[in-house]
Amino acid sequence: VFIRTRGIEPENLVHHILKDMHTTKKKKTRVILRMLPISGTCKAFMDDMKKYTETFFEPWFKAPNKGTFQIVYKARNNSHMSREEVIKELAGIVGSLNPENKVDLNNPQYTVVVEIIKNVCCLSVVRDYVLFRKYNLQEVVKSNKEDTKQTPPSLTEEQNSKTVKPETKEEESTKEVKQENKNQDEIEAEPKGNDALTV
Repeated sequence: VFIRTRGIEPENLVHHILKDMHTTKKKKTRVILRMLPISGTCKAFMDDMKKYTETFFEPWFKAPNKGTFQIVYKARNNSHMSREEVIKELAGIVGSLNPENKVDLNNPQYTVVVEIIKNVCCLSVVRDYVLFRKYNLQEVVKSNKEDTKQTPPSLTEEQNSKTVKPETKEEESTKEVKQENKNQDEIEAEPKGNDALTV
């Protein structure tokens, strides 16, 4: 689904929405999984893309502007474009605009998003792509909550497995002791395994 914005840049609008969801951790949509701004389009052929991106990248990467960047590529219903060739050519254009632009795949300032759909190339330059979980609205909301929710169950499972093993060993040892020494009340009165079960 494509939604046209008027009077506001799509990357600023989507960044504002994701920033709000990231800070508040409030889920504000049920069916939208991902919002990806598209700032420009051109024909999905290498010559057209090179010619278009030379001017398209200027606001972010032309001197004196500079920054670290990565290129994310995805193609749908298209087989004539090569992923490696597109990334190599676009990275070369970004480098030619300012030699101080450097590639950073871990935490880049800017992410160049290239979405090819049939013969149309959709382009955008976005911020906080890694922080906002690839602009996935569902992941941004549950990023911290899921970490805390998943930790206690795994701990209890580990604790249960640890307490069950000593309990069975304890029962076996007390049974053996009971058979050998029926008159020793002290050994029979140590219910360590039962204590672990109630905890």
